[in-house]
Amino acid sequence: MIVTRRAYEQELRALNQDILMMGSMVEEAVHLAIEALARQDVDLAKKIIENDRRVDDLELSIEERCLKLLALQQPLAGDLRMIATAIWVITDLERIGDHAVNISEIAARIGNQPLIKPLIDIPRMAEIAEGMIKGCLDAFVARDPELARKTCRTDDQVDKIYEELFDELMGFIVNSPDTRTSTQAANLLFVARFLERVADHATNIGERVIYMVTGLRESY
Repeated sequence: MIVTRRAYEQELRALNQDILMMGSMVEEAVHLAIEALARQDVDLAKKIIENDRRVDDLELSIEERCLKLLALQQPLAGDLRMIATAIWVITDLERIGDHAVNISEIAARIGNQPLIKPLIDIPRMAEIAEGMIKGCLDAFVARDPELARKTCRTDDQVDKIYEELFDELMGFIVNSPDTRTSTQAANLLFVARFLERVADHATNIGERVIYMVTGLRESY
């Protein structure tokens, strides 16, 4: 029985490590996608798109690990919530990875066209969103609901930047007589929207962590 429990605890630790690895992968994918856009590096954008398969494969592996733990160990209370939370978390991480691919596709589409505006707000949004991913995953591993709450509240900053950027880019779309300018503005608006969704998924993770630890549902 002691050996079985020890093996079970090792499986839980391995599960945590896999989730952190997946989180690190999607966080890096978001960062590199914005870098590809800013540097207008089409090769980097294509590499990010190709590497998304690794994220998908890891998601399936983690999901399988979770299902085996549920089936073989029949965890109760806190452990059950933790494993259920892990399944929800990897779903949000996979979607973050998809948004990194979406941004990379736009970076490849824009290519080396002259940018219609300096990229200041979009990298700032990405920086905050990346920090949210890390913060919520740290909260997951540490079982720290207060860190999760603090990280979730950061979403307001991303929303504020998005709203301001939306107005600015819509001005390009509506007022520019140049089709290329309006098209690029629309593409950059999509990038901003994808980053806003990345922050939303990070918030979802934070809310799941709070529920995992406290058993209470909170929305941010």
